[in-house]
Amino acid sequence: MTGQTVAYRRVSSTDQKLDRQLDGLTFDREFEEKLSGATTDRPALQDMIAYVREGDAVVVHSIDRLARNLADLQNIIEQVNAKGASIKFHKEQLIFSGEDNPMAQLQLQIIGAVAQFERSMIKQRQAEGIAKAKAKGVYKGGQKQINRENIKILFDEGKSAIQIAREVGCSRAQVYNIKSELGL
Repeated sequence: MTGQTVAYRRVSSTDQKLDRQLDGLTFDREFEEKLSGATTDRPALQDMIAYVREGDAVVVHSIDRLARNLADLQNIIEQVNAKGASIKFHKEQLIFSGEDNPMAQLQLQIIGAVAQFERSMIKQRQAEGIAKAKAKGVYKGGQKQINRENIKILFDEGKSAIQIAREVGCSRAQVYNIKSELGL
């Protein structure tokens, strides 16, 4: 019994494109997302794991597209293999089917460790850049703070949550949360 061929594609941010991953290949089912690989709490990843069945083959462009942490990488592969499905990493030409293959395991651990190291280096460079920007006084910080007093005044003026969200530049849900915090 042959199963389906399932693709999993991931990029880290919404402005990145998935086009180059597994370009020109066809699949029975595709799962795509634009989220960081730093965690396994990704909807399309979890949906793909839940979807695969015995005999299916999951194809991922490269190891770092599946996970940026060696433990997470191994755990995901084990979950897919436990369902009787295999995972193929297209770029590295490695296949994990649950069978004992010491050479493939060594390659996975080396490449997975490099992906984890790369993620650590990115975070370190980011922290260094933020520290330099702070020292120069140009660091803007995280998310924009919403002036709660403004929201109270706007509610007092009779404006709706949608109008306030547009005026303040935030989501309607944030307006409702602040309204609740303020006891309005």
